[in-house]
Amino acid sequence: MTRHFVVLAIVFQLGASVLAADAPSYFRKNQGVLGDAFALPEQFAAKEQLVWRQEVSPGISTPCVHGDLVVVTTYDKTSRQLATVALDRTSGRLRWKKVLKPKRIEKTHPSGSPAVSTPACDGKRVYVFFGSFGLVCYDLDGKEQWRKEMGPFQDEFGASSSPVLVDDLLVISQDHDVDCFLLAIDRASGKTVWKTSREGQTRSYSTPIVWKSSKERVLVVAGALKMTAYDIKTGKPLWWVNGLSRIVDTTPVTTADHLYMASWTPGGDLTERIAMEPFPEALKNLDKNKNKKIAKTELPKGSPVAARFFRIDLDQDGELNAVEWKKHAAVFKNAQNVAMAVRPGGRGDVTRSHVDWLAREGLPVVPSPTVYKGLLYMVKNGGILTSLDAKTGKRTRRARISGRGNYYASLVAGDGKIFACNEAGVMTIIKAGKSWSVIGSHDFGERILATPVVREGQMFIRTDNAVYCFGRK
Repeated sequence: MTRHFVVLAIVFQLGASVLAADAPSYFRKNQGVLGDAFALPEQFAAKEQLVWRQEVSPGISTPCVHGDLVVVTTYDKTSRQLATVALDRTSGRLRWKKVLKPKRIEKTHPSGSPAVSTPACDGKRVYVFFGSFGLVCYDLDGKEQWRKEMGPFQDEFGASSSPVLVDDLLVISQDHDVDCFLLAIDRASGKTVWKTSREGQTRSYSTPIVWKSSKERVLVVAGALKMTAYDIKTGKPLWWVNGLSRIVDTTPVTTADHLYMASWTPGGDLTERIAMEPFPEALKNLDKNKNKKIAKTELPKGSPVAARFFRIDLDQDGELNAVEWKKHAAVFKNAQNVAMAVRPGGRGDVTRSHVDWLAREGLPVVPSPTVYKGLLYMVKNGGILTSLDAKTGKRTRRARISGRGNYYASLVAGDGKIFACNEAGVMTIIKAGKSWSVIGSHDFGERILATPVVREGQMFIRTDNAVYCFGRK
């Protein structure tokens, strides 16, 4: 009887492993919840915990771990080459590398990279996106299957939203200064299935999520001022929530009954709001040559408009007209820095009917939050970690953790722990709970912007210089 139980347990574990390997992998598919089936590392300095370290060229895409592959993207400044790099999951050795030479490399944020979007894999093909080039599909041996050229986009901060996989579709969202869209592509052929204009949106960098709630299964895209749910088969907007920040970098997280969103951008707090005067008043005060437009040189020193001139100048003629001015005046006016909980099942504008709570403190700029064992965890720049009761939005604890400075990597949770990495390369390990506490920290001494990934008890961490694998050997 005992022997049969053991055999069945082994078969079950093997079957679960195969299923996990076969499931598609993409950025934040598990929304930062790593599970509690395996003990996760706490002592990253311990040599016995390091399975391998493989140096790679710079890039800030999160590793895509699927089957026996670990895939990242890179950018070589000297050669101006974009590359997809596949490593062996067991040893870290290079399996294959495929190089692209785009005609033009997109501009990026000073902390960014042209190799920022995380690859996706469905067990048959690997999908990568570069804002400077577009989408490229490879088989698991690195042979190109198809490509769809796009970009560079009108956005001096680049393109960082990653592709996600749902049913037979690859879906990608691109919100920039003009021509925002949500695109669904047939995975096998690379042909467009549907494309939905996100008219009225401005630049944002959030990755779409698939929300299978207690009432429906939808694609959700968080963007400037607004979060929208779309029908997966058609791309038709189903419902939306107003009141987000003016630029959104974070990705929503979900349970069966709620979607949680948190975003912060300067100028969106209730007491510290960026404002633009009415355009007629601006013309009266600033239009020195009386041409009914406002040039950057006509703006006063320290003007918030001057600092954001590129994104406001939609036609890129070097001057702001009434349409451009009014559009961004409305963006600044309506921006809200906020965390929220949204119930599923609505239609149309559900801002008043389906938002259960709002919170306005401890909000992240770039790193996505995570929901773990009934708590919503968020980390903001400076190393401030905040936990909220997911049902009520009430704060349970807020305190500073080991790593100071900026945070780009999203939070991940599992094995009773929360893992937070700052840009300088300090990982803090936190014991999860309403009164959470810091277990310890480790300084990698290398910049970290990519989000850690866990597969079957092993944690993969990508720095500026290398990919690390920690855990069971």
